[in-house]
Amino acid sequence: MTQTRPGELFILRNAGNIVPPYGAVQGGEEATIEYAIAVLGVRDIIVCGHSHCGAMNALIQDREPALPAVARWLKHAEATRQIMAQNYGHLTDGPRLTAAVEENVLVQLENLRTHPTVAAALNRKALHLHGWVYKLETGEVFTFEPGRGQFIPLVTERPASEATAPVGEASLTI
Repeated sequence: MTQTRPGELFILRNAGNIVPPYGAVQGGEEATIEYAIAVLGVRDIIVCGHSHCGAMNALIQDREPALPAVARWLKHAEATRQIMAQNYGHLTDGPRLTAAVEENVLVQLENLRTHPTVAAALNRKALHLHGWVYKLETGEVFTFEPGRGQFIPLVTERPASEATAPVGEASLTI
């Protein structure tokens, strides 16, 4: 999917591709983001959601999961839950879950901006944030296009030799 070589992609995976706002949780996500930017010189961060996301499905069911740790974790996506409740009540089933996945990617990008290393790197134009959604059933990747205000297909028709980042330019995928 990414056509990258070892060392070009630094991955942070968790349920719901959640990025707690800075200071909300002192743990792996915060440390990984800080290290990726300050030490590895990451220039691109991609928050990548995916179709059929169990965490987002649990979030929009609007009932507390029977798993206390999961329930606490999903509190970091409360903005997504509120957006869905207030703006997407007309959707059901698959379209509702798709909207939740997409909205959550955007919410988590906003959470990323609260991290001091992210804010500083964005300010000096040394970092770019990207929102993607991966459709498991087809392998398609959709990227958020701010000018259009929507997710559009990510087209990578460059030759493989051009599709990789130069040595020393890694990206972080969440």
